[in-house]
Amino acid sequence: MLEDHFKQDIINIENISIVPNLLNVICQSTGMGFAAVARVTEDRWITCSVQDNVNFGLKPGDELKIKTTICNEIRQNPKPVIIDNVSEDPHYHDHHTPAMYKLQSYISVPIIRQDGTFFGTLCAIDPKPNSLKEFKISEMFNLFAQLISFHLSAIETAAENNLVLKEKTHLLKKTVDEKKSIEKKLLQKNISLEKMNSELEAFNYISSHDLQEPLRKIQLFTDTIEREESGNLSEKGKAAFHKIKTSAFKMQNLISDLLIYSKTKFDDRKFEIKDLNIIAKDVIEDLTNEFENKNVTFDIQELGKLSVIEFQFRQLLYNLINNSLKFASADRNLVITVSAKITNGELEKLSPLTKYYKITIADNGIGFDPTYSEKIFGLFQALHTKPLKSTGIGLTIVKRIVENHNGFIKAEGILNQGAKFEIFLPLE
Repeated sequence: MLEDHFKQDIINIENISIVPNLLNVICQSTGMGFAAVARVTEDRWITCSVQDNVNFGLKPGDELKIKTTICNEIRQNPKPVIIDNVSEDPHYHDHHTPAMYKLQSYISVPIIRQDGTFFGTLCAIDPKPNSLKEFKISEMFNLFAQLISFHLSAIETAAENNLVLKEKTHLLKKTVDEKKSIEKKLLQKNISLEKMNSELEAFNYISSHDLQEPLRKIQLFTDTIEREESGNLSEKGKAAFHKIKTSAFKMQNLISDLLIYSKTKFDDRKFEIKDLNIIAKDVIEDLTNEFENKNVTFDIQELGKLSVIEFQFRQLLYNLINNSLKFASADRNLVITVSAKITNGELEKLSPLTKYYKITIADNGIGFDPTYSEKIFGLFQALHTKPLKSTGIGLTIVKRIVENHNGFIKAEGILNQGAKFEIFLPLE
């Protein structure tokens, strides 16, 4: 039976919605069959999240004896351990862990909380050898571990803040001096959150540069080998290189969308009156490369002016129009319509006493099954299976931006006929 604090650690990792996708990216980009986030203490090794493609048999909450793992050594000396081939490794060829679990390749990096304490490891294993020391795989693992650490600390800080708020409710009934003490604590918490926002901006900068650098090298090296050594490669080798390029491209898009998703949560929300027609025109110009060889007609009606967060609203229109371009029908010319009007609450979820600015983006593309009208906004929910079409984050970003504007978004789709998104933003 797990103690409550270990159960909470597992819940906290589960609440980091990007973790399953990170584990999936690790398995796809490295060829490893098993990847996991583990909670590691002096005497416990507990699985928090797992991607198991080789039936290793672990699920969240399961334990291994700490002395049977290499993670125990990483806890004592928090440095990455990377093994391409156990049988050829000078240090680990006779280590008890690979022999016990029949492993040939292994990689594990420490997850260090923002306060410097050791949480656990991000690790991957496989029964066959793999080239883990190539293409800067370790940099990818380190940055993923930092990303998990940041979100983990944010979740734990939020929980602490909730306790502080509950404490405030109780202590406000006491003396003035006690009230001042609580206010001081809250001020310190606000300062801490502001610092965290600054750290997030710094982390986004690091991620957008350092995380994509090994990806660019992967693409450069694979292009060079394909160009100069294509004649020496077997068909199986060519197929493998194509998978590497595809995974690198997908990961590059994923990183970009994750950074945008994070920015829409923590970015300053400065509302300004903006001409929406100018924003829409700029967005279409930015998307020129996406439709220059397609038959596309844009019907941008008079959108007027509205108080919005300009960067976010520009991203909203970009994602929705780009979504229409991605899922155009091959049977007809694509028509994308953007319109706006003032309306009262047309939906049950909206107040009938409030006036809303309704913006509609519609197309005649391939559409989607109406049963997915709610699910379509979920993180990593890509409803179409064509490769590289979508990371499954774009519409999640759109929903968050609408919520940042205190609004509501509705999706409607008909298979093979088109899709429509209606956005309701309160005017008050």
